[in-house]
Amino acid sequence: MQETLDTVLLLALPASGKSEVRRYLEFQTPETCRTQFHMGPTVQLDDFPYVHMMRRIDDELAKVGKARLFFSSSDKPFINPIDWGTLIELINEDYVDLINKTQYSTDNSADALYKRMDKAALKVGGPARYATVDAETRKKILPALEPEAKKLMEDKLANYTDLKGKTLVIEAARGGKQGSSMPLPKPFGYEYSLAQLHPEILKKAVILYIWVTPEESRRKNSARTNPNDPGSILHHGVPMDVMLNDYGCDDMDHLEKISSKPGTITVKAGGQTYNLPIGRFDNRVDATSFLRAEPKQWDPAAVNKVQTAIKQAMDKVFDMKK
Repeated sequence: MQETLDTVLLLALPASGKSEVRRYLEFQTPETCRTQFHMGPTVQLDDFPYVHMMRRIDDELAKVGKARLFFSSSDKPFINPIDWGTLIELINEDYVDLINKTQYSTDNSADALYKRMDKAALKVGGPARYATVDAETRKKILPALEPEAKKLMEDKLANYTDLKGKTLVIEAARGGKQGSSMPLPKPFGYEYSLAQLHPEILKKAVILYIWVTPEESRRKNSARTNPNDPGSILHHGVPMDVMLNDYGCDDMDHLEKISSKPGTITVKAGGQTYNLPIGRFDNRVDATSFLRAEPKQWDPAAVNKVQTAIKQAMDKVFDMKK
């Protein structure tokens, strides 16, 4: 019998505690992860670095007097919300590359990255925007983008491993405008994005949902924001306009209520139906922010609370997946 979960979708509103839970797991022994959480050594995929690089190209284009491609300004939502699908396609490509150990050059990483973004956008019916940037402008902006793009590519290549006995963790946040009724309109929310995932991910996945209110998400987002570290997984801040219009609510409760199988989220994709077991970590009263500190500073009682909450959620999804 399988001892560990293959794939965990770590989902929640921004600043809910997803990255804090990932950090907690990084400091646990393999034995603890296996026996307490049904997880092998983790391999991580996350779409936030791509959002950050979309904002970076826009900033560099603005500096040379050119139109932004992805956001009308640095504190606004996507110009074209189809990019929620673009992000999923980039994750799908990372997944396939991980399985196949696809090799890439780290030379000209920025140019290659934005060509990947065009390719991903086209797959979900979006426009190829980087292709519209003329050669002279590319020559001006790419040097400033290259260091971060190269680091992103190096991290991607360093992530390659044999997944046997390991657990793939895919982190993402989705939502919709504050006050929206359900279902959320495409391409907003989890209903749309989950259906864009690669079928091999959907076949194996369970969901660990970090449950907070939108108000708590906004509070924690403000508390964690370090303007000097905008690319950080732990310390980046989401602009308030984005928090209200893209993350003012989410559709996870709705999806669980309408699921065809209790305790799951039903995903219909590619003519197939997938029922993804869902476990909830109730973080409506903040139990995870302390994990940003160094482990030696963690309060044992707080750690025990986190461990218990994760274990309960993972026990549930593991039992349903058996």
